[in-house]
Amino acid sequence: MGQQIPIRSSAVIAGQEIILETGKLAALADGSIMLRFGNTMLLATVVAAEKANEGQDFFPLTVEYREKFAAGGRIPGNFFKREARPSDYEILTSRLIDRAIRPMFPEHFLCQTEVNVILISGEHDTLPDAFAAFAASAALMVSNIPFNGPISEVRVARINGEFVINPSRSALLEADMDFIIAGSEDNIVMLEGEAKECQEADLIEAIKVAHEAIKEQCKLQLELRRLAGVTETRVVALPAENEEIKTAVAELCRQQIMDISLAGTDKATRRDSLKAVKEAAEAQLKEKHGEESWKELVKFFNRYYDDLKWETVRDAVLTHQIRLDGRKPNEIRPIWCEVDYLPSPHGSALFTRGETQSLTTVTLGSKLDEALNDNAMEQYYERFNLHYNFPAFSTNETTRRGGVSRREVGHGNLARRSILQMMPKEYPYVVRIVSDILESNGSSSMATVCAGTLALMDTGVPIKAPVSGIAMGLITDNTRSVVLSDILGDEDHLGDMDFKVTGTSAGICGVQMDIKIDGLDYALLTRALDQAKEGRLHILNVMNKTMDAPRVDLKPHAPRIELMLVDSKFIGGIIGTGGKVIQGIQKETGAVVTIEEKDNKGYVYISGKMENVVKAMAIIKGIITEPEIGEVYEGKVVKLMPFGAFVEFLPGKDGLLHVSEISWERVENVEDVLKEGDIVEVKLVEVDPKTGKLKLSRKALLPKPEGYVERERAPREGGGNGGHRGGGHGGNRGGGGYNKR
Repeated sequence: MGQQIPIRSSAVIAGQEIILETGKLAALADGSIMLRFGNTMLLATVVAAEKANEGQDFFPLTVEYREKFAAGGRIPGNFFKREARPSDYEILTSRLIDRAIRPMFPEHFLCQTEVNVILISGEHDTLPDAFAAFAASAALMVSNIPFNGPISEVRVARINGEFVINPSRSALLEADMDFIIAGSEDNIVMLEGEAKECQEADLIEAIKVAHEAIKEQCKLQLELRRLAGVTETRVVALPAENEEIKTAVAELCRQQIMDISLAGTDKATRRDSLKAVKEAAEAQLKEKHGEESWKELVKFFNRYYDDLKWETVRDAVLTHQIRLDGRKPNEIRPIWCEVDYLPSPHGSALFTRGETQSLTTVTLGSKLDEALNDNAMEQYYERFNLHYNFPAFSTNETTRRGGVSRREVGHGNLARRSILQMMPKEYPYVVRIVSDILESNGSSSMATVCAGTLALMDTGVPIKAPVSGIAMGLITDNTRSVVLSDILGDEDHLGDMDFKVTGTSAGICGVQMDIKIDGLDYALLTRALDQAKEGRLHILNVMNKTMDAPRVDLKPHAPRIELMLVDSKFIGGIIGTGGKVIQGIQKETGAVVTIEEKDNKGYVYISGKMENVVKAMAIIKGIITEPEIGEVYEGKVVKLMPFGAFVEFLPGKDGLLHVSEISWERVENVEDVLKEGDIVEVKLVEVDPKTGKLKLSRKALLPKPEGYVERERAPREGGGNGGHRGGGHGGNRGGGGYNKR
């Protein structure tokens, strides 16, 4: 039963108070804590099964991060009005937790374990994702679940040249570097983030700043564990051993695995060769021990063979500096690219690097195609989307296809945030990139970055610079270390690091790093970054040979959208009463016009066929144009009156063309000179300062007749024969006349 007064530890870290509590909430879980940061509160719980399932050879860890809409004072916008499937933001935060804590569990701990982190209270300006892994680790630390922690996680951003720990959401808008970094008191274990072309040295500095805060947060967890009285954890049962089978596997397979590792073959050949070695060894041992005994011994054989393969392949790289496909450590696989491969999409590219291939398309849309992100703490529209698909056939496998996997969401997000750094500001189009992985043998997310960049340029999107990506690996035995460029799938599985780096020729745009070993010193990290830069520039050079700049124009079948920025005071005029004006523009031109207001500006998007867009823009320009005295306009007669005509000379703006300003000659009847619908050139001669009424002149644009003499106007007394517009023959209706001399 939960206790009313919880056990608490707190500290001020990077100028911000963080509180950890345990014992009050979810007391039946193996471990539970409440983390508070201002008004943001996270509940983290952990539960692990008492023992692993029989025959299980993997660690079934499930991590869930969810946000309650009530935490933000909102009701879900879906039909059922309750929390539904996790959003992309929740999935990405779940991955941040998982990637940080998974390497910290003991190797032989295989009990099913569930970690749940729930946002139960939030405030709009606080980003909870940076605290989620912190909360999960704290819950593990107050449990008896085996965990080599604590670890923690912080966001570090560079704002106006200064590094800030866990900045507010609003402050983050001004950042040019934004990373979430996880680590223990001694080492960094995970890194993810984006930057506006930062340098490698800047990234190293950001990691160092973040690590200092991480150390403080780890100390806070250890203090809570001490106060909670947790001193022991469950004993991890070590697997049974069979030295006879272990020795036999090594004798039968080691040299053959080494030979295959150094043969430099492709993935399929290598897979088949290793399979043949395993099957031959198994057949020999099965015959030796008998079929009945082998049923009990095969589990030892499988485990020892996998361990031997892991050990031998790594030794081949460390000893011979030769990789599985025959490359040197810093060598990039062969690359070929192609753009405009698909005729119907607005842009497409095919990027192939070794045995990894991405077919990527770009589609342009209007504001009506924006994606609505409806999360607990914010609701907003997304104008740039990148979706990554990883079908089973890309690795020659079969599987039951369900929804989008977390891996697809995570890889797509890394590619998206990298390319987004180079997207033009105020781009009028909604952009969707789709990467379909057709072959995969490592670095498919980086192939997506490269293919996405080429597809954008093929579309004609004016990106600031091309972006490429490379996945780096590491194999080390603590005395020898080899950094690998452009890693294979097997090198990812067998190696100690997966470090993805994206960027332009000028700097880094995105990173994602997972480390599987206890430590990675800064010298080795710097070496990996320098080697990654070398590889990134090589890949960019190959891409540039295919296409080095965006097309100057969109393809003929692409939609045309123009963005007009207007002062917010004109928005009402463009929309009109009840939407009358904007509907009229769309009806008259055939273009689609949408408007949004932000930052005291009106963003007017006009889409459709180019000729229709031009017509609509002309009308809107007229609405937002301020009439200037002395300017000449082409107008349309919209109404005739006895005293003159009203002329619309700008959309929504008309002025009076008085009868006396129609011509130098005397005009008795307006209808004799003008008709409704006539197009006339007029000059704006006066704006009434009190009423704002506009006075126009046609006469001022006509040549003055030779001998013209301005007549004196009669006094405006009672409307006699000489009075202004008095009706007498000498009235001249207020104008002038001319006499030939």
